[in-house]
Amino acid sequence: MSKDIIVITGGPGTGKTTIIEGLIEKGYTCFPEISREIINEARKQGIEQLFLENPLLFSELLLEGRKKQYTAALEHPNPILFLDRGIPDILAYMHYIGDSYPSFFEEECRSNTYTKVFLLPPWEEIYKCDEERYENFEQAKLIFNHLKETYQSFGYKLIEVPKDTLDNRILFILEAISK
Repeated sequence: MSKDIIVITGGPGTGKTTIIEGLIEKGYTCFPEISREIINEARKQGIEQLFLENPLLFSELLLEGRKKQYTAALEHPNPILFLDRGIPDILAYMHYIGDSYPSFFEEECRSNTYTKVFLLPPWEEIYKCDEERYENFEQAKLIFNHLKETYQSFGYKLIEVPKDTLDNRILFILEAISK
């Protein structure tokens, strides 16, 4: 049986989590974004913003979590699985802050590949800051560009999800995966 492991990505505040929640409501298997878990765990240890204070450690923790999600998706009985962000997102954020990283990050991007990648564009009307999202809208646009460049550098043909209602965005994604 073929397996479709599909990434939904985009800069902060573009509606990824809302789309993932909508797909779950429709009965699809989805793996959530794990960066918030890492951020909240670091806060319990007294580190207010781990990504800003120790980006490499944060990225290593993300890499481990996303590799586990990928393995879990491969082993899952459902043929279609959605991930809220993929491994290349880690590199895109490192590029965004101008940090370097060990070569094993790129090796993991090459060995853990996705069937399709949906990219959500910056959308100022729905953008909101919160406890874990420290970026402003201008920064969100820069992150979007880094995401696009990073995924394309690994050979992905990105499918940009139009700005529309939640139902129409989900329908767009479902129609695109059935092609």
